[in-house]
Amino acid sequence: MTNASHTVKAYDQDLKKLGTLVVQMGGLAESQLAAAVNAVAKRDSDLATDVVKGDAKIDALRTQLDEFAINLLALRQPMAIDLRIIVSALRISSELERIGDYAKNVAKRSLVLNQSPVVRPVSVVPRMAAMVQAMIKDTLDAYISDDAAKADAVWLRDEEVDDMYNSLFRELLTYMMEDPRSITACTHLLFIAKNIERIGDHTTNIAELIHYSVKGEMLKDERPKGDQTSFAVVDKAGE
Repeated sequence: MTNASHTVKAYDQDLKKLGTLVVQMGGLAESQLAAAVNAVAKRDSDLATDVVKGDAKIDALRTQLDEFAINLLALRQPMAIDLRIIVSALRISSELERIGDYAKNVAKRSLVLNQSPVVRPVSVVPRMAAMVQAMIKDTLDAYISDDAAKADAVWLRDEEVDDMYNSLFRELLTYMMEDPRSITACTHLLFIAKNIERIGDHTTNIAELIHYSVKGEMLKDERPKGDQTSFAVVDKAGE
């Protein structure tokens, strides 16, 4: 995030460092998701284990970022856009930590999924994840360039992720009914897909925060949601 120069140059450097921490954390979260999905697609248990262990790096960065932002609030007593930048960074760090948690959950599920025979719908998961990864990348780009329009475009794309999740949900249910032997594997895939869908939700939350930071107001429209599954498939992040 950028801002007009301040009289105290150290203040500018502090804001730049805060933005760098956000981008570093976002890059790690994006990499964790990519690796977790790769572990699912390739049935790579070693990679999945690395993802689970790697979540600690995101947690550590969030602690560092939060402490730095709180010190900035106390030391600089920011107003107007500076206050929005710092508060948004704090909230974005929370969203990124949740993304990391869900990526870790995908990796954990893949470890169990690897013990079952391959089921055909698994091929849809990487396509869904690629869509979410692109959203994360574009959101980070919007953050770096203070581009509210780009953030708004990401916000609108969440419905595409929901549509793909709904399609996969129906496909997995059909597959389970046709072949009861696939129920265990398909159940794990449902949880994996739901985790990826939730990552999309947190990414759009970040897009909303970028819009707020740049424009000084929250998006007024209700977020378009396409998740129409008959019951929620929830995998509590961090477990």
